[in-house]
Order: sequence, then C-alpha cells, then structure tokens
Amino acid sequence: MREAGFRRPILYIFSGLPGSGKSTLSQVVARQLDAVYLRVDTIEQALREICSVDVRGEGYRLAYRIASDNLRLGLSVVADSCNPIELTRREWEQVAREVHADYINIEVICSETSEHRRRVETRASEVSGLRLPTWSEVENREYHDWTVERVVIDTAGRSEAECASDLLSKRSPSRA
Repeated sequence: MREAGFRRPILYIFSGLPGSGKSTLSQVVARQLDAVYLRVDTIEQALREICSVDVRGEGYRLAYRIASDNLRLGLSVVADSCNPIELTRREWEQVAREVHADYINIEVICSETSEHRRRVETRASEVSGLRLPTWSEVENREYHDWTVERVVIDTAGRSEAECASDLLSKRSPSRA
C-alpha cells in the first residue's frame, strides 16, 4: 500500500562513451538523490573474476534484475553503463515499465575531443582489475544514434556540480 503523496521511483539510465564523465556524474547524482547506484563495469568485472565468465550481455542482464528489485522497493536507481546500443537502452526502459517506475534517459558527452582524449588517456580505473579502453578503442566503439528523447549533458569544461545541477534541473521522467 502506497502512502498519500508517494512518488514513483525513477530509473536514471546513464549512457555515454568511456571518459565522457558519466560515472563521475552518475555517482554525484546518486549521492544527491540518495539513490541506489549500479555500475555495469563493476558487475562485469566481478563476473570475470568470480565466475570466470567471458562477459557479453550478462552484466547488463544482472544489473537489470538488481535495478528491478530496488525499484520495486520504491528506491530510485542510477544505472551507470556505456549503454551504447539501442537494444540495451530499450531494455533499461522495460525494467522501469515492468515495475511501474518512471525513467529518464541521460546521455553524457564530452564535446571537446582533446579534453575527452586526455581523460581517457590519463584516468585510472576505479574498478579493481578492470582494463580501461584506449582512445582508439573509444573512437571506434559501436555507439548507436538515439531514437528517443533523452537529456544530454555535455561535461566539456564544466565541473561535476555544474553538470549535476544542469541534469537535475532538466529531469522530466517518462512514465512507465
């Protein structure tokens, strides 16, 4: 039974190329909203290390289930993944629909190529054991064009706080 004034949980679906600033921004937003934070990189690396899995889509599918459990509890979830293809983007939305949660698609970009490249080439992995992609791998990564509305946040030359404020001022969830 939901209390009067109960707000539906929101699934914040972050997407973007490695080095765009998506993990940093999604962590800031999760803290500000007191939301559950799910990072697909962490899940996939754990599958590699613990289960010796040659990870394909297993990390995403496991993340969908964890997100679903938390949304059912009424907790908003921040999902942090590259989410580069149309299929996974629609699957995240389906997770929200199935549990009657709202969702927001968020694409994080870094429009300044030199800044994006510097980030990719100088960052250290926050996930133990995870090999980060090279700049060449980022440039050549499969990344589908968007076919649905989303909030686009450009992190080039902007602070974490500015980007988070921008995102939170633009958020208008889609009803599942």
